[in-house]
Amino acid sequence: MKYTISGKNIDVTEGLRSAVTDKLGRLEKFFAADTDVQVTFSVEKERQKIEVTIPMKGHIIRAEQSSDDMYVSIDLVEEVIERQVTRYKKKITDKEQNKAYMAESFFTDDVEDDEEVKIIRSKKFAVKPMYPEDACVQMELLGHNFYVFRNAETDEVNVVYKRRGNTYGLIEPEF
Repeated sequence: MKYTISGKNIDVTEGLRSAVTDKLGRLEKFFAADTDVQVTFSVEKERQKIEVTIPMKGHIIRAEQSSDDMYVSIDLVEEVIERQVTRYKKKITDKEQNKAYMAESFFTDDVEDDEEVKIIRSKKFAVKPMYPEDACVQMELLGHNFYVFRNAETDEVNVVYKRRGNTYGLIEPEF
């Protein structure tokens, strides 16, 4: 695997590099030798965060973890990626096994895809500046799964969304 390691607000030491290659090296059995692995370390308010992205054909494996210690974060992110890879492998295996129940022509014949994206409804609304917490409340009041708003702190367009377990996520633009 080919590693691209970078850091935000942190110097990437040789110890961190070797920890990443050792831990993520355990996953080499799942990937081809020329697979690119993008690793980003960052420090935000005493939290040591690692983000790992592995682009694959038709799929991206991505994980991020944070803790008080960067080496613990590396251990955690390795476990998450291994779970994702095994889940992805199982999905591929299931598709291959289900292939036996389908006609061979289903997989070999080219079918013209005449379906095009059709927008059937368009809405316009005022994007009011508000805090993410207020946007979550507004989203709940509307009964939606997401809500677009202008962040009062950053003056950028953000999205809050509902996650499993009655938690919320925030999407912010990155430039």
